[in-house]
Amino acid sequence: MVIADWPGVDARWSREIDVPSTAAVDAPGAVRRWHVLDNGAELTRSGLAPAGTLLCVHGNPTWSYLWRSLLAAGSNPAHPWRVVAVDQLDMGFSERTGTFRRLADRIQDLGDLTDALALDGPVVTVGHDWGGVVSLGWALAHQDQLAGVVLTNTAVHQPAGSPIPPALRLALHPAVHTWGTTTSDAFLRVTHSLAHPPLPADVRNAYMAPYRTASRREGVGNFVADIPVDASHPSFAALSGVAEGLRSLDVPALMLWGPRDPIFSDRYLKDLIGRLPHADVHRYEGAGHLLAEDRDIAPAVFDWLAGRVTGSGEDSPAVRRSMPQVPAGEGFRPLWSLLAELAAGPSQGEPAVVEMKADGTVARSLTWQQLDNAVGRLAAGLDRAGVRPGSRVSLMVPPGVDLTVALYACLRLGAVVVVADAGLGTRGLSRAVKGATPDFLIGIDKALAAARVLGWPARRISVRDLPAARRRILGVETSLAALAREGSRPTAWPNDGGASHPDPDSPAAVLFTSGSTGPAKGVVYTHRQLAAMRDTVAETFGIHPGQRLVAGFAPFALLGPALGTVSVTPAMDVTAPRTLTARALADAAAAIDATVVFASPAALRNVAATSGGLTAEGTAALKRVELLLSAGAPVPEPLLAEVQRLLPGASLHTPYGMTEALPVTDISLEQILAASADAESGAKPGTGNGVCVGRPVHGARVALIPLAADGTAPGSLPVTEAGITGEILVSAPHVKEAYDRLWLTEEASAAESGWHRTGDVGHFDADGRLWVEGRIAHVITAPGAVVTPVGAEQAIERLAGIRMAAIVGVGPAGTQAVTAVVETVPPVRKAGPAGVDLAGKVREAARTAGVSVAAVLVVPAQPTDIRHNAKIDRTRLSRWASSVLAGGRPGTP
Repeated sequence: MVIADWPGVDARWSREIDVPSTAAVDAPGAVRRWHVLDNGAELTRSGLAPAGTLLCVHGNPTWSYLWRSLLAAGSNPAHPWRVVAVDQLDMGFSERTGTFRRLADRIQDLGDLTDALALDGPVVTVGHDWGGVVSLGWALAHQDQLAGVVLTNTAVHQPAGSPIPPALRLALHPAVHTWGTTTSDAFLRVTHSLAHPPLPADVRNAYMAPYRTASRREGVGNFVADIPVDASHPSFAALSGVAEGLRSLDVPALMLWGPRDPIFSDRYLKDLIGRLPHADVHRYEGAGHLLAEDRDIAPAVFDWLAGRVTGSGEDSPAVRRSMPQVPAGEGFRPLWSLLAELAAGPSQGEPAVVEMKADGTVARSLTWQQLDNAVGRLAAGLDRAGVRPGSRVSLMVPPGVDLTVALYACLRLGAVVVVADAGLGTRGLSRAVKGATPDFLIGIDKALAAARVLGWPARRISVRDLPAARRRILGVETSLAALAREGSRPTAWPNDGGASHPDPDSPAAVLFTSGSTGPAKGVVYTHRQLAAMRDTVAETFGIHPGQRLVAGFAPFALLGPALGTVSVTPAMDVTAPRTLTARALADAAAAIDATVVFASPAALRNVAATSGGLTAEGTAALKRVELLLSAGAPVPEPLLAEVQRLLPGASLHTPYGMTEALPVTDISLEQILAASADAESGAKPGTGNGVCVGRPVHGARVALIPLAADGTAPGSLPVTEAGITGEILVSAPHVKEAYDRLWLTEEASAAESGWHRTGDVGHFDADGRLWVEGRIAHVITAPGAVVTPVGAEQAIERLAGIRMAAIVGVGPAGTQAVTAVVETVPPVRKAGPAGVDLAGKVREAARTAGVSVAAVLVVPAQPTDIRHNAKIDRTRLSRWASSVLAGGRPGTP
C-alpha cells in the first residue's frame, strides 16, 4: 500500500486488524486480516468525543476510499463522529481469502469486524451498491447498537417479472463474466466511467490500486456472481431476509440517490421507500452511480445526523411543517366537495367543463351531474384496477373533460396525482416522471408512446379504447373508457360525493415547477393544502359557484370545478402559452359567457398582438369578462393597458406566487399604476426597483431575510421593515407540504419555522406593498454593490424597440460586471454586442434604476422557460455573455 497515492486520505486513518472469523465459509478458528480507514485514533488524539460511529461499507468494485469525504468531515471538531470505512474481505486492501463469500458470509464478516473493534453504539450504517445490502444486514442483526441507516444507490429486492439491469446481465453472462470481472480490469473501468463528471486521473488510479492483478480481482468476480437473479440463487434467501426485515426497522433513515445510474435506477429507490416510508430522501439530479464522487454528500449526511440522530428529529423544519396544525377533518372540505353539491342542486343540468375545437366551436361538455357521475364511475373503476390510497398516478392528458374527470377521481380515491406537463420539454418531463416513480400513468397516445420509448415506470392506461395491437405496442393495460364502464357495475366503493374522503393531511398531489431556475422540482401538496388553495383563491378574488372561467393556463383549469365555476380551456397548445390568440380566447369566452379569465403574460402578449382578428361577437364576449388574472412572470404595464382595452369591464389582477404557494400576494392594475406613480414621485420610501406585487392574500403572511454583502440571505430572523432587500418568505395554509424526494432542498426552504423560503428577493415599501427584485440565484455581486436585476430590466424594457431585457453578472463573485442582454423589436438577425446608439440608451435607462451597466448585448430571442414562455433563463444568459465578452463566437444563447 502506498497511502500517498490516495488523494484525500490522511495516512493516519489507514490500519489493519486481525479478526477471528465466524463465517460459515471459513474453517473454525480462522483469522482474517482487514484493512479499514478509521479516524477514531485521530479524534482521541485531538481530545474529541465522537457523537457515534459511522460504519461505511463500499460496494463492488470500489473500496473504503469511496468514503474519504465522510472521514474528513467526521474529524471536524464542530461535529466529531468516528468513521470506520471498511474494505470487505477479498476487496480493497483486505485479505484475499481464497474462498467464495456469499451475502450471508459478508454480513457475518462485518459483524465479526465490529466485534473486534468493540463498537458499542450509537452506530449509523452507511452503504453503497451491494455494500448497502451488507450494511443493512448488519443493521438488522445489531439493532441494539443501531441509531440510523444511510443508503446511496443500492437495492434489496428485484421486482418480480423485471429483469436485472443490462450491465449486470452482461457481467453475469458466462462468456463475459470471468474475463470482464477478473482476468481483465474492464468491470472496474466501466464502473469508474459512470462518474459525472469523470474522475480525475489520480482518483481513478486510487480506485484501481487494490485491483492491479487478476488474483486481486477474484473478489470482484465473486461479488458479481453472488447477485441473486432469481429464487434459485444461493444468496436469494439472505437478500429476501434483509428486504423484508427493513419493513420493521424504525430508526432514522436517509437515502441519497444519483438518478443517472444505469444499474440502480429510481425503481430501486421506490422499492426502498416502500420498505422504509419514514426515510428522508434526496435525489441529486445529474449525479449517477458513484454518488459520493459526483457530489459532496458529507454536508447532507452530517446535517441529517445533527437533526435526526443526535437531535430529537422533531426540531427539523420539514418535520415541524408536516405536523397537522388542526385536528384531522376539522373544518375540512375536500377539493371535490362542490361537485356533489352542484350535481344535486338546481345547477345540475348546467355545463361544468367545456372543451373547444380549433374552429372555435364546442367539442364536448359535461354538466355538473354528468361530471359528478363520471368521477364516481371512474373512481370505482380505478379502485378495481388496483389504484389505492397513496398510489401515484401520473396524468398526461390535455386540459378538458378527460383530465378533469381523471384528476377528481384520483383525488377521491386518495391517490396522489403527479402533474408534470409537457411544457417541461421531453428531457425535463422524462426526468420528472422517472423521479416521481408513478404507479400508474394515464395518458393520450403521444404520452404513452413516450413512456414506452423513454422507459417511464408505471402501469399504463390510455384515455380512449385502443385496438389490441396498439395496446400491445404501447404496453397499455386498459383505458379510462373501459374503467368507467367497469365502475358502472355494482361496487363496494362508495360513490358518496366524497363523504368517505382521505385523510386531509395525506399527500394528494405532486406538482412540478416550471424548471426555469434549474431542474423542475416536484412539490407535494396534501388534501388540506389543496383545499386551502381553493379557499384562498375564492376569498381573495371573489370567485364563487356559478361564475364562468376561461383558463388559458392549464393548471388553473383544474381548480375550476373545485371553485364551482364553469371551466373551459381555449383552443391552443397548452404547452406553449404564447399560442393563445385573441380569437381563440374570445371563442372560449363566448362559449360559456365567461366572467373570469386566467392567462399567462406570454399568452396575453399574443392576445394583444392578434386582437385585429376579433369578430364582433368575440369583442362583445370579452367585454363581458369581469376579472382577469395573470401570473407566472411580471406583466408590463403597457401590456396590461392593451389588455384592458380588450376587456374594458374587467378588473385586471396580477397575483404573485409560485408552484409552492399560489397565490401569495395580489395587486390590481389600478394599484400597479398608483405604485408606479409613487415610485416616480419618490414621495413614499421603498417604492421602485422591482415589480410591485401588492399585499398578502387572504390568510398569508410575507416577510424577508435581509441580503448580505455576498448576495446571500444567511440570517434566520424574518423582518418586514420598509426598504430592506432580502429573500422573500411566505407562510400560509396553502403553502406546499414538501419537495418530493429533495430532502436537502426542503430543509433549506423550511429553515425558518413556519415559513417557506421562496428563493425570490424583494422589499417592502412604506405602505406594506411587496416589490419583487428577482431571484436570489440571479443577484449580481459587483464591486462594492449587490445588484438585483428586475428594476433595471423594467427600466430598459420601457425603451422603444425593446421587447425583453435581462441583467446578468459576468465574472467572479464580488467583482462581476453588470451586463444587459436585450431582445429588440424587430429582432436582430444575429446575437452579439449592441450597436453604440442602442448600448447608450440601455445604459442610461439602467442608470435611472441605479444600476451601472458595463456591457450591452443583443439576441434575436431571449431564452425563456417552456411553460410560461416568459421567465428568462438568466443563468444560461450569464454563461453565454461570459463567453461572448471573452472573445468567443456569439452563436445562440
